[in-house]
Amino acid sequence: MTHANPKITPDVAIFLRGLYGGGAEKAMLNLARGFIDRGLQVDLVLARAAGPYLEQVQPGIRIVDLKAEWVPSSLPKLIRYLRQNHPKTLIAALHYPCEIALWAKRLAGVSTRIIVSEHNHLSLEAKRTPQLSVQLTPTAARLFYPWADGIVAVSQGVANDLAQITRLARDRIQVVYNPIVLPELFTLAQQPIEHPWFRPNSPPVVLAVGRLHPQKDFLTLIRAFAQVRKVQPARLMILGDGPEQERLTALVEALGLTEDVALLGFVQNPYAYMSRANVFVLSSAWEGLGNVLVEAIALGTPVVSTDCESGPAEILAHGKYGILTPVGDSEAIAQAILKVLANPAQKIDPQWLDPFTLATCTQQYLEILKLGSD
Repeated sequence: MTHANPKITPDVAIFLRGLYGGGAEKAMLNLARGFIDRGLQVDLVLARAAGPYLEQVQPGIRIVDLKAEWVPSSLPKLIRYLRQNHPKTLIAALHYPCEIALWAKRLAGVSTRIIVSEHNHLSLEAKRTPQLSVQLTPTAARLFYPWADGIVAVSQGVANDLAQITRLARDRIQVVYNPIVLPELFTLAQQPIEHPWFRPNSPPVVLAVGRLHPQKDFLTLIRAFAQVRKVQPARLMILGDGPEQERLTALVEALGLTEDVALLGFVQNPYAYMSRANVFVLSSAWEGLGNVLVEAIALGTPVVSTDCESGPAEILAHGKYGILTPVGDSEAIAQAILKVLANPAQKIDPQWLDPFTLATCTQQYLEILKLGSD
């Protein structure tokens, strides 16, 4: 870990709580790399330098570890960082980091431009999450987001929701999709997998990837898979870890599916699984964008997704590039999986992926950061 060196003024600092295995962290890491490729000085400022993505940080990106015990306690350290390093711009992503960054600028008295990047459908997340701190995020956004120099949302749905919550004019919020389609996506997808389920003549594999969290609604997916199994042989694989591990395992056992369902935990390279799966399913109750859908489609794997707020309908062109099902409807998901297994053909217009490429997203962010070509 390197610490802040006052002699270098970074062009861009990216502030996150850590590098845990979430889609938002991955997107910000990709963006940092896009900036480095354009010759910018980039600091990755972490409340705590921890998480499985640490080893994916590109050379040339300076890691600044604030060593905060919990995210709110990073505020005084971030103030000190801003005063010492004077980054031209700072992008904060996810909740708390966004508000902390806005407060830090105000208290540090620096000219750094603060861009907040919203990755979730806040009103739904607040409604569906029991923690008080999460329930208060719409209020915090309404109070503090107006201080931002720029506001980015990862989908039109997130932007519309954020405009309603914050009562800001919709045109103050810019939509930039996540940089998901990277050149190595296709290389990583070719790496071998030892798992016996991918041997020739094995039953088809249904794949899902995400944190084992109520938001992803894997309980409904497992129930849907039970219905698929009644019709034909198949297997379900879920990659990711999280608080719902025990509940999901219990449901798999209760439905008598232990032989055909594998919960494999967090996997550094999910793309090798995606490219080999027969169908990819996103069963979420809500999303910000749904990065994994873009990855699966880019790799040519047919997809089924809930039509949740927000992102999937935008990604799938309202059903043109995959089947959309109602949220929480295991019967509909089962029928969609069976339909894809019977007829997997899915043609994608290659240009459709352009908004999700690193080059496009980096360019859009540079314009918002006012770091164009100078």
